[in-house]
Amino acid sequence: MADRRPEKACEQACESLKRQDYEVAVKHCTDALLALSHCPPAQLPEPCQAQVDRIKIETLLYRIASFLQLKKYGQADEDCRHVLGEGLAQGDGSFRAVLCCLHLNGKLQIVSNVLSKSLMGESL
Repeated sequence: MADRRPEKACEQACESLKRQDYEVAVKHCTDALLALSHCPPAQLPEPCQAQVDRIKIETLLYRIASFLQLKKYGQADEDCRHVLGEGLAQGDGSFRAVLCCLHLNGKLQIVSNVLSKSLMGESL
């Protein structure tokens, strides 16, 4: 993938989540998803498609966490359908591999912290 913009936007979203700047995280995630939508899967070699899939899943997880913190539950639910529905429907283990990779890189902990805060009813 020649254009690193989606990956950069995803990293910026991660940083915004760390700073608890959820509106900015949503913006970065949306930018990344828009950029990824311009990468037609049929035209990408398999390693590039795997990278695009990883960035998409990571971005959707960040956006879900941000939407929950912003109490935009309908939008979070829609993203959940995309990330879980598409990820689990593939059935090839790639979704689980992405989650493991995020965990090993420490990025899943950020999402987990935000989600647990939302789900436990702590003050936002």
